[in-house]
Amino acid sequence: MVAVISALSDWAIPTMILLIFGAAIIRHVNIYEAFIEGAEQGFQLAVHLIPYFLAMMVAIGVFRASGAMEILTILLKPITDFLQIPSDILPLAILRPLSGGGALGVSTELINTFGPDSFIGRLASTMQGSSDTTFFVLTLYFGSVGISHYRHAMILGLAADLITFLASIFFVRLFFGY
Repeated sequence: MVAVISALSDWAIPTMILLIFGAAIIRHVNIYEAFIEGAEQGFQLAVHLIPYFLAMMVAIGVFRASGAMEILTILLKPITDFLQIPSDILPLAILRPLSGGGALGVSTELINTFGPDSFIGRLASTMQGSSDTTFFVLTLYFGSVGISHYRHAMILGLAADLITFLASIFFVRLFFGY
């Protein structure tokens, strides 16, 4: 079974590329011109997104450098203690909606400190793999298409992050017996 899954994963992307080329040939699409046009649009989009990305990165930097994350962790510690959640995981829960790279750094630090088979290591891995960077999505994706009123999307995104945090704790405890 492992060999079959390995073979499927090895051939998934080349097969997809061949299917795309086949569909383009059947529809008489000039593949090279379509690629160049898409690359131009992608470059223009990237240039358009630079201010949004820069603003988000500055805000994250200020949030971390100001000590606001540590203050928020201290303020939430009574709640995590009551729920029997290790407070060491809070920086990851706070940072994950803001920055994928920052959250990956925190996850790596937690796994290096507590070990990959510890409750915190497994929790960090589960949270990292099952959540998304809400503010990154809102800032870049919504900004790229000109959506400026995304208050409700932000509330729902943060609610989804909270649910993911709680579900990660529940399932890590359920499956690993912590």
